[in-house]
Amino acid sequence: QVQLVESGGGLVQPGESLRLSCAASGTFSSIYSMRWFRQAPGKQRELVATITNGGRTNYANSVKGRFAISKDNAKNLMYLQMNSLKPEDTAVYYCNLWVPNADYWGQGTQVTVSS
Repeated sequence: QVQLVESGGGLVQPGESLRLSCAASGTFSSIYSMRWFRQAPGKQRELVATITNGGRTNYANSVKGRFAISKDNAKNLMYLQMNSLKPEDTAVYYCNLWVPNADYWGQGTQVTVSS
């Protein structure tokens, strides 16, 4: 069974940075994508960033140039480096692992950007 655990959320001021981590445990396919989603109050969950098993990355337009997704294969960790944070980045951030025929989610970590 795959488990995902996020960490690193918190309260920051606009313009500051945070790094989220997602620790994956268990055995899963060598073909996968790892993704960060976020959900703000009253809004739908949205895809923020994706990284494939081959290391290809993709970002939502709203975070391009500010966020960077990466992974450490040896440690089964995924990261989301968030710079120049804005109040509209406030949301619960979720780690997701997609493999053929399965989808796994973490419990989420709150990020609040406020002065």
